[in-house]
Amino acid sequence: MKLHPRSMVVNTLVGVMSLLAADSALAAAKPETRVRAEIPAPYRWDFSPIYSNWDAWDAGMKEMEAKMDAFAQLKGSLASGPAAVLKAYQAFDEIGILQYRVYRYPQLQRDVDTRNQDIAGKFQRVGAIFAKFGTATSWFTPELLRIPKATMDGWIAQTPALAPYRFGIQEHYRQQAHVLDDKGEKLLSYATRLGESPTAAFQELSTSDIKFPKVTLSDGKEITLGHGTYQTVLQTNYNQADRAKAFDAYIGAFSSTANTYAAIYNGVLQRDWFTAQARNFPNTLDAALDANAVPPAVLHNLVDTVRSGTAPLQRYIKLRKKLLGLQSYHLYDGSIPLFKTDATYTYDDSKKLVLESIAPLGADYSAKYKSFLNSGRIDVYENEGKRSGAYNAGVYGVGPYVLLNHNDTLGALFTLAHEGGHAMHSVLSFEKQPFVTSAPTIFVAEVASTTNERFLLNQLLQTRTDPKERFLLLQHAVDSIVGTFYTQVLFADYELQAHKLVEQGQPVTAGVLNGIYLKLLKDYYGDAVTVDDAYKFTWTRIPHFYNSPYYVYQYATCFASSAKLFKDMNTGTPAQRAAATERYLTLLGSGANDEPVKQLQKAGVDLTQRETVQAVVDQMNELVTQMEVEAAKIR
Repeated sequence: MKLHPRSMVVNTLVGVMSLLAADSALAAAKPETRVRAEIPAPYRWDFSPIYSNWDAWDAGMKEMEAKMDAFAQLKGSLASGPAAVLKAYQAFDEIGILQYRVYRYPQLQRDVDTRNQDIAGKFQRVGAIFAKFGTATSWFTPELLRIPKATMDGWIAQTPALAPYRFGIQEHYRQQAHVLDDKGEKLLSYATRLGESPTAAFQELSTSDIKFPKVTLSDGKEITLGHGTYQTVLQTNYNQADRAKAFDAYIGAFSSTANTYAAIYNGVLQRDWFTAQARNFPNTLDAALDANAVPPAVLHNLVDTVRSGTAPLQRYIKLRKKLLGLQSYHLYDGSIPLFKTDATYTYDDSKKLVLESIAPLGADYSAKYKSFLNSGRIDVYENEGKRSGAYNAGVYGVGPYVLLNHNDTLGALFTLAHEGGHAMHSVLSFEKQPFVTSAPTIFVAEVASTTNERFLLNQLLQTRTDPKERFLLLQHAVDSIVGTFYTQVLFADYELQAHKLVEQGQPVTAGVLNGIYLKLLKDYYGDAVTVDDAYKFTWTRIPHFYNSPYYVYQYATCFASSAKLFKDMNTGTPAQRAAATERYLTLLGSGANDEPVKQLQKAGVDLTQRETVQAVVDQMNELVTQMEVEAAKIR
């Protein structure tokens, strides 16, 4: 039985007519202030739909803990009949709904003021209670599986109230070979905190203890190369020598402790291999994919297709090199804009654009999106102490909360479209599904966000005529494919090879990991890029490798899925387009009511087929061709 907050869709780290009447008197553009209290209320989160105050939250914590204790008393009751099974599931639903609220209330407030230690302490209380509940409920699955499947099928058939739990129950039986007895499950539950130690060590080494260097750039200014400053140099400094100096210094902060990062990452790999063996899986990949019944062939098909489809990527790099007028092209040249623009996209204008772009999804979708945008659950602007990035966080019974750091750029416009897609996925799944199947899996979640981005791009390309603006839109789309598709597959490729080291009893050292990563860069980028030797240390600083192994491939599969769905909704006869749109909306409302690969197949996407992935490679090729056409028009 899963703890729902551990499967909540929170995403970085990542449309209706202009019926939304924006109040221009409030803030037509990004406010100058970074003091949160001075930002107008409509642009800040309203937490009251979750809890009215901290006293109400504390009461919720106590209520949840009491329900947890009551749930533990149900141990030994399941075999007595369907009524007992139903009671346990309904009790768990009540706890799960509370978990959403008690988790999100401090988590969201922490993220808009990370300096507040009182809120941070409250959030830690939540984590401690969740860990306790994981141990207290470890009996449930083994006890459930002692009931013969035929018996359970009969109970479900004769008990209509068990119908919402059918899929989850069937999933337990599907995974039965990998569930241990009571003692085994309890023992593994004790290892949960231990298994989190490598992740915690990486976070401390890469944030708290890292010593970022200072460099003096060509303009004479000395800067300290933290994460954000480094990215700013790569994105805004047109002096290649400055970018090279920044890269050498920044990566040096990681390479100087590469052996420690290797030891930490070996801990991640060994943990994954331990879990796979303990649960009777042949390898770590099968263990990681089994929870969502994803066939390993999906990931292998993805990697194989992309490895043989790198030509458009290399072609884009060569176009960038030509337009930037560089003698040699390096990976640190990949973020600098090819053309400068003064175009801005205020938040109010961005709302109108995204609302207009998703009009093809129908009046009902548009109305629900408009309602969400007016709900007080979007935190729009940067403020002192607020975490960076963007995400969507669902609260069952309340709705989604979206965090932004809108800065009036094209990227911020597409971020709103992206997170709005996630939010509408939550809205429709919460509306259509009972609690137990309401949270979409990550394997499906990024489909909604990237599809909304495609609608926005399509809308803008249809209405913009200026060659430079069109070029920059196309570049944004191509860069999305590079970052969400090619780069994530390269990361997945690396994880596959790294995990095989421990499965085969091979040493895991900084030198070995460097060799894997350097070869991958050369395989994917070919002769289009001069691969600096120091880039072999990139693996040291990728948080996903330490935080969530075998996760990043899902960005690429979702991207491929959205490409297929968007094509189906925008080609063919009106009847065919309408049918495709209906399938897509059904997907968004399906939550987690089936295996995610099957959910996508029902919507018209088969990720086991090579052509599904190849479609993204072909799309990349077409977009680069369009960029070349628009570039020729720019004077």
